[in-house]
Amino acid sequence: MRCPNWLVPGSRFRVPGSLAVLSAAAVFVAALTTAVLAGTADSPAADHPQAAQTAPKPATPQTTKPATPPTTVAAAPQAPPTPQAGYVGTEVCATCHTGYDTSINASRHGLIKHPGSPAAAQGCETCHGPGEAHASDPEKIKPKQFNKISAKEVNATCVTCHNKGEHALWKGSQHEARNVSCISCHSIHKPMSTTSQLKAMNQQGTCITCHRDKVAKLDKSGHMPVREGKMECSSCHNPHGTTNVKLLKTGNTVNEACSSCHAEKRGPWLFEHAGINGEGCTTCHDPHGSSNDRMLVAKLPFLCQRCHNHTRHPATIYDNKVVQSSNRLFSRSCVTCHSAIHGSNHPSGSTFLRQ
Repeated sequence: MRCPNWLVPGSRFRVPGSLAVLSAAAVFVAALTTAVLAGTADSPAADHPQAAQTAPKPATPQTTKPATPPTTVAAAPQAPPTPQAGYVGTEVCATCHTGYDTSINASRHGLIKHPGSPAAAQGCETCHGPGEAHASDPEKIKPKQFNKISAKEVNATCVTCHNKGEHALWKGSQHEARNVSCISCHSIHKPMSTTSQLKAMNQQGTCITCHRDKVAKLDKSGHMPVREGKMECSSCHNPHGTTNVKLLKTGNTVNEACSSCHAEKRGPWLFEHAGINGEGCTTCHDPHGSSNDRMLVAKLPFLCQRCHNHTRHPATIYDNKVVQSSNRLFSRSCVTCHSAIHGSNHPSGSTFLRQ
């Protein structure tokens, strides 16, 4: 059974019965809600304590202050220390000696923030001495001039700071005993190298001023990879002093220095080649360079025949009668058979035929 069409109050159109019912219900709910709200507004909160307790308080809008950005104080450049009595400061020195302050600032000596640098102390006067008297009379009074004082005085000035680490053993070292000064190798104001402030472009150019024979060997066919840039003189030596021979950085003997890289030749061996202890490596090898294979001091078999000249394989190998047929003059010669020449741990390795 279908609902009849009804005329909605206030409208001149007929609508379906179901829609009219819904409209009437909406009007009733609206009227009821208005009445309830009006009654609640007329009654004070004191008449309804529970309502007063449960009624939520209106939220008070909080005013949030905009966050104040942190104040960034730009770090002011650190000024040089205040000169003490008798000192005038680097600025006064630079008025006449132009350019020297710039060269110092480009090196580690010019690091003001480093407490051990001259710049953190008295600047130029840390090394050259107080300059107030020199500034008042530049012609008659001179500061400490390193190119005009003795090597002992130069070294005494430098070791006031450079007295630790690799410089700790400078006093009494071979170079110090031979009157070599710090400025013999280093230049404070006009260095040519990128490291260590050397007077030459590299260590090889610095050492050749005295050790010409050793540096010249680096140009031979058998040589350490110094000229290739893989090593330098200080890879094996410490020119500022050591507790061993030949200013070696590692060990107390030449063998210990060599075995720090050539560990496979170190041993210990069950059968040890006689003479390899102590200076044994340099008995057969020249560490700076050689024209022979494996940097040997002589060609094989002549190198071996220096010791083994009267037993086993006698020296008659050099005779004209034998030289035409002996196979010990070619290829690897002695080490063709005696391959474990540095030593052997094999039970049958007494003649170094097996490793």
